[in-house]
Amino acid sequence: MERSLSSVAFNPQWGRQMRFIAGPRQSGKTTLARAQLQKMGSPSCYFNWDLRTVRSSYRQNPLFYWDARYALDPHLQKCWVCFDEIHKMPKWKNILKEAFDEKEKEIQFIVTGSARLDLFRKSGDSLVGRYFLFHLFPVTLRELIGKIDIDPPSSMAKDWIEKKLSYHPKEGEPLKTLLQLSGFPEPLLQQSKTFHQKWKETYIDQLIREDLRDLTHIQELENVATLIQILPSRIGSPLSINSLKQDLEVSYNALKNYLRALELTYILFTISPYHRKIMRSVKKEKKFYFYDWTRILDPAARFENFVAVQLQTLTTFWNDSGHGPFSLFYIRTQDGKETDFLITENRTPWLLIEVKQSRRPIENHHLNHARELGHIPFIQLTEESNLASREGENVWVISAERLLT
Repeated sequence: MERSLSSVAFNPQWGRQMRFIAGPRQSGKTTLARAQLQKMGSPSCYFNWDLRTVRSSYRQNPLFYWDARYALDPHLQKCWVCFDEIHKMPKWKNILKEAFDEKEKEIQFIVTGSARLDLFRKSGDSLVGRYFLFHLFPVTLRELIGKIDIDPPSSMAKDWIEKKLSYHPKEGEPLKTLLQLSGFPEPLLQQSKTFHQKWKETYIDQLIREDLRDLTHIQELENVATLIQILPSRIGSPLSINSLKQDLEVSYNALKNYLRALELTYILFTISPYHRKIMRSVKKEKKFYFYDWTRILDPAARFENFVAVQLQTLTTFWNDSGHGPFSLFYIRTQDGKETDFLITENRTPWLLIEVKQSRRPIENHHLNHARELGHIPFIQLTEESNLASREGENVWVISAERLLT
């Protein structure tokens, strides 16, 4: 399965910089990197730093990867090399800095990781100016139907929406497949509900046992596992940390550390409330979503979580491609009036979206929010197929399978 990120992350326009590719474990980063190595004639230059043999090779010879380069075609002008999971090594940034400074003219580096490499960046980072960061998330609806190119954003959201209205997708099946099997390539390509169930049971255990243990200082990993079991019932609502800490019987700071760790390892992501231009908006409580939306049992909440991942992927892809900055928020006022998603460009409201399983009468508070935000377009996005209608000035009801493909 081709991925949209391939043509962007490995585009020559990014020059000499290392290509950092971060994203959830088993989302396809290794496959993406290996395909690029194969394409560029250096398939043997993949090194997984989880392996003791790779770490030992480095200790014996810090330029061990250079030996692999010389084993290739001697006429190869520039060799591509991938370091996978190197961020688990002590002083990994220094290792990359030395490698890049020594061999940037001969080697193009790919660095992949299942942790948020962007959270490791700090002021004075030794890697500043030496890399560009890209993200690979679970397979999107667009990728599943074979549309690899991503429509760039228009200056006006209305123009982007109009392009989507002319597309007539195959109804139902790709969307149903993603909702049932997730967007992670292995269960998705297996097309087996029993395989998916088994995969889902082991996925979190592996993340907690390996990634959280290696990347955080959390000792009470069983508490994190319990938190993951509790959170699916809270998806779609602003998360009260005070309420959760009572359920888990832990301190406020401990719970914040757990949630941050789940973000660090790409189990969850957060969406903050947008409060500019909205009177009486809430400013603090975030909403959390799983990258694996199949952990949500309630159909409506699962669909909302699915849409959240699709929009997060889309806006991140636009940013990675140099079209941004785009961000994803939600709207909630103090009297509980909420709109699920707001896309902003340069912090300026761009598009407002409310998610429904089926077509419903549009509630006035959504239209009020759109007006307060500068008369931006509003979409009621539905799981129901074959919908694409204009309901008023800058107001649409559109099927997810049409807008998201």
